[in-house]
Parts: sequence; C-alpha cells; structure tokens
Amino acid sequence: MKRLQDKVCLITGTGGSMGRAAALLFAQQGAKIVGCDIDMDAARATQNEVIAEGGEMVSLEPCDLTNIDECDSLKSLAVNSFGRIDVLFNNAAKAYFDWIDQMSISVWDKTINEELNLVFLLTRTVWPELIKSRGVIVNTASVSAWHAAPGLPGLAHCAAKGAVLSLTRQLAMEGAPHGIRANSISPGFIATKQTKWIVDDGDALKDMTDEIMLGRAGRPEEVAAAALFLASGESSFITGADLRVDGGTGSW
Repeated sequence: MKRLQDKVCLITGTGGSMGRAAALLFAQQGAKIVGCDIDMDAARATQNEVIAEGGEMVSLEPCDLTNIDECDSLKSLAVNSFGRIDVLFNNAAKAYFDWIDQMSISVWDKTINEELNLVFLLTRTVWPELIKSRGVIVNTASVSAWHAAPGLPGLAHCAAKGAVLSLTRQLAMEGAPHGIRANSISPGFIATKQTKWIVDDGDALKDMTDEIMLGRAGRPEEVAAAALFLASGESSFITGADLRVDGGTGSW
C-alpha cells in the first residue's frame, strides 16, 4: 500500500519548484493530484510530467488564490474530478522584500496578500470538504517565521509566515473536533526558481549557506518529503506542529 493511496491532494503552486516536487512525489505515493498556479505553462508542465509517470492530476491555471471566486473554482475542480478533498497543501506563496525604511505600503500589502491571505481564503473555501473527509492541512511557513536573517530585508515575509504559523495552530484546534489535522513546514533556504538569483550569486549564496549547519541549500524534494509525512497517516498523532526543514539554520 502506497502512503497516500487514493487520497485526493490539493497542492497549490504546482508550477513552482516545491509544488512540482510535491505533486510528483504525492502521485508516486498513490495520490490523485489537484494542482494550480498563476503560471500556466509551468503548471501544465507539472501536470504533464505527473501523467507521463502514470499519475492522475488535474490542474487549474491561471489561478489567483487571492481571489475567492478562483478558490471556489479550484474546489469545484477537485470535487467534480475526484469527489472529495483529503489533503490541502497550501504551498503557493510570493514574497516581496525591502527594509522597513524603504518598504512601500504596496510591497507590504502584496506580501501579506500573497503569503497569508491566500492560505486563509483557500482553507476557508475547502473547509467543508475537509470536514467530510476528516482531512489534513499542511501549510508552508518559513524559517523566517522563527527568526530574522542578517542581510535579508524580510520584514513583510517574516510577518506573513509568522502569521501562517499561528494560523496553523488555530486551525488544528478548530479542526480537531472534526478529525482534521493541521500542521506546517518551515523551510529554510531552498534552491528554487524564486531563489535562483541568490544561487547564481556566489557571494549571496555563501552568505545564506553560512547560516546553515549542513552548509548547503535545501532541495525542493526535501521539502516535499516532509509534506508527504505530514499528509500521510504516519503523522496521525501530530497536529498543531511545525516541522523545520532548514538544515539546522534555527538550531545554532
């Protein structure tokens, strides 16, 4: 028996590096995947790859999760395609960076909207389906929810991901009477499409990896593996928890 056999898993941001890794891994473990992204080409590439490997996946793109109507459309796609939603992996996010004395209100608002509000909106939308399935929520927070990183102008990012961390604990409490579990993952520095500008800059990469005990950037597949554990029955007595996938960054 595969770890997610016949589970319907809604994964957001499947056009991105971590979302694509999760879609592939979850499908390999027997899940039926519902994906989405604002990047149409990237989302379709992920869907094609999952199907080419023998998995089942439907996808909605472009999909703006800060729009409640598009959240409703994504839920409908999942239910109409597979009948239910067992797992919600709120992976999608977009951060904007600046120091406080240079940060515009629009940058602050965009980060809160695209890292926090989209988690609330989609979770609220699919909550009735999760009650029916006694489902699982996995939210992507960040090591930035736990501490500030020297050299990283991440004020809005820290605030948004800290809120995701707190939101997850509240969801765990509210979901428990319905059999819903809610946990989060806090990735550290992961080599993704969004961090390519750092990976390609030797000095910037050294600054980041100097903060990591293991001395390297994480891989999207390593985050996906953590999400798989929290989505599966192997974590059946874990809720309201945060799993740091940070190479030891937060443990100095």
